[in-house]
Amino acid sequence: MDVVSTADVSPGDRFAFWREVSAKLWVPYDLARERQAEAGFEARVGISEFGPLQATLMTTMAHSVRRTPRLIRQADPEVFKVSCMISGSGTLTQDGRRAEFGAGDLVLYDTSRPYLAELRPDDSASRMLLLRFPRALLPFPPQEVRELSAVRISGAHGIGAMSSRFLLQLAAQMDELTPAETARLATLTLDVLITALADALDTQKVIPADIRRRALTARIHAFIRDHLGNPDLTPNVIAAAHHISVRYLHKLFQQEEHTVAGWIREQRLERCRRDLAEPRLAARTINTIAARWGFTSAAHFSQAFRARYSQSPTEFRQQLPTVHGD
Repeated sequence: MDVVSTADVSPGDRFAFWREVSAKLWVPYDLARERQAEAGFEARVGISEFGPLQATLMTTMAHSVRRTPRLIRQADPEVFKVSCMISGSGTLTQDGRRAEFGAGDLVLYDTSRPYLAELRPDDSASRMLLLRFPRALLPFPPQEVRELSAVRISGAHGIGAMSSRFLLQLAAQMDELTPAETARLATLTLDVLITALADALDTQKVIPADIRRRALTARIHAFIRDHLGNPDLTPNVIAAAHHISVRYLHKLFQQEEHTVAGWIREQRLERCRRDLAEPRLAARTINTIAARWGFTSAAHFSQAFRARYSQSPTEFRQQLPTVHGD
């Protein structure tokens, strides 16, 4: 992930620097901020390429972004942006609509038409995931897409909530992803976006069945990762949370050549392995780490860890130079 920050820029030049960064990363904007606050401005972005999508993790102090007809004539790459707020809040005005959005909410921008986006000045800093992609990637008629701009997709319930969880988890792990992993996640990320937008339009019928299936699988994966610490995470619980049958849940995983239980176990083992290798967690016992990620039996955890990594948890920890065994 490439990182750009105002930290290395002199305070008086930071907002001007941020204007240049915004124009290069996305499209030209008119950026504004209270004059007396410009000198204290801070912002940071981490950028990753997910195939045809550009994913940007942005932390910034409050300011406004205006896309004007003049700037559209100057440069129009014909792209959409979807923001998923991690913290903070703001508003988006476009096509005669005004959306107020907060943490977990999704909102679509069309950079080919004028809009005004504002982050609330009473928030010390806002953090969001911005996904930028070509207009042609959405399988909706243009007149229907126009109905989606400046429409808040709530991250509190329904498909919006499941899509939000996936994107928030993506944001949390962006700096850990390898290029190969981002390439594999590109299609899933786009499928999740399409499904969330289609639900907002109530036009699920226009989405091909394979895209709906992949998007559902991605949301299920995100749900499982969010609940790995729950020892009662079962296929029944997962299926009920996504309003599908247990049989269909198993079918989804079979199509990926996994079992539900096997996939959960792999995710738990990987989290345990990361914790065991973390120097800051050296004081935690192996059993504590195993329980944190949903293993209720120390013997079962040790057996599963050895089967996966060809050594016991204690052996794995002892070979690390900065982490000592129990």
